Amino acid sequence: MRPLTEAEIRTSFVNCSKGEAKRLSVPRDLAERPWDDLDFLGWRDAGAPDRSYLVAQREGRLIGIALRFPSSQRGFLHSSMCSLCLTTHRGGGVSLMTARKAGAAGREGHSVGAYMCTDLACSLYVRGKKLPDTGGRFQESLTLQEQIDRTTGNLATFLDKLYA
Repeated sequence: MRPLTEAEIRTSFVNCSKGEAKRLSVPRDLAERPWDDLDFLGWRDAGAPDRSYLVAQREGRLIGIALRFPSSQRGFLHSSMCSLCLTTHRGGGVSLMTARKAGAAGREGHSVGAYMCTDLACSLYVRGKKLPDTGGRFQESLTLQEQIDRTTGNLATFLDKLYA
């Protein structure tokens, strides 16, 4: 992914108002992000523990989405798998992230959801640049590029649901 500016991030959001996008918390460490290793930019809102944000390139344009997830944590012994990168985590490492749909459907309260790594570091898990605290990644016969393509394909499927 190419480096993004704060302005690009704020104007990319498709499932919240311009005012909400203007007020949301954008990471202050954009210059230090490992852009070459990211398939999308994802972050949690430090001021709102039930909110996260994701910005991805889709069909030649940036698409930003606001996500919500329950603040309750699962038990340490419970394992879940991220539907994007297929990394397993114990406890609260995977959350059901929900996003309002884009346009009129979202304004009417319709949403979509997927189980995702709570820290949205899927790109780093796939590449082995970050290891889950507990849980792990299965050994696969797929090449790294095939795993990256699967992750970005899973994300694209989720993003497409915002418009369906």
